[in-house]
Amino acid sequence: MRTVRRAGDGGLLVETSGLDDAHRLHRALRDAAFPGVTDIVPGERTVLLVAEPGACDLDRLAARVAVLEPGEAAAEDAPPVEIPVRYDGEDLAEVAELTGLSVREVAERHAAAEYSVAYLGFSPGFGYLTGLDEALHVPRRASPRTSVPTGSVAIAGPYAAVYPSPSPGGWRLLGRTDLTMWDVRRDPPSLLRPGLRVRFVEERGS
Repeated sequence: MRTVRRAGDGGLLVETSGLDDAHRLHRALRDAAFPGVTDIVPGERTVLLVAEPGACDLDRLAARVAVLEPGEAAAEDAPPVEIPVRYDGEDLAEVAELTGLSVREVAERHAAAEYSVAYLGFSPGFGYLTGLDEALHVPRRASPRTSVPTGSVAIAGPYAAVYPSPSPGGWRLLGRTDLTMWDVRRDPPSLLRPGLRVRFVEERGS
């Protein structure tokens, strides 16, 4: 079931049945390349279309989007992006205490999972990754940090993520990576994109 709503003067917000449907619709919309559409932004259960003002009839576009056939599952055949990580995060011991696991088990469970990029948000290149072991589902910190270092590998609720740049944040820090997640000199700048698979690989000696 798909619902299309107006979003301001130049946008449409498409509500989908879930993450997989949002990814497939995002792919189909990119392939369709509707005239006048300048940006397509997938979310966990939504896809936002942004159109150039006056360049297209939004009502007509909404009707076409409502019946558009979904695309193939995105990036499933591509090998996962591997993110090397040193498990030495400030919250590692606290996560172990919250979950009843040892520090080693927390690291092993985090690295054993295969993740999928649900969507990008919060800051440029920040990917919300689904697939986190349910045993590691812990709440955010009660008091967010004023600055989280670039490359911090973190978890919060059902998600895992890597901070692409220094920023405030309340996620639990498990470790860090030297991999560059966001680089304006790269095309595209973000290492991650919706639908991409991700694996965390523990660095030896961490």
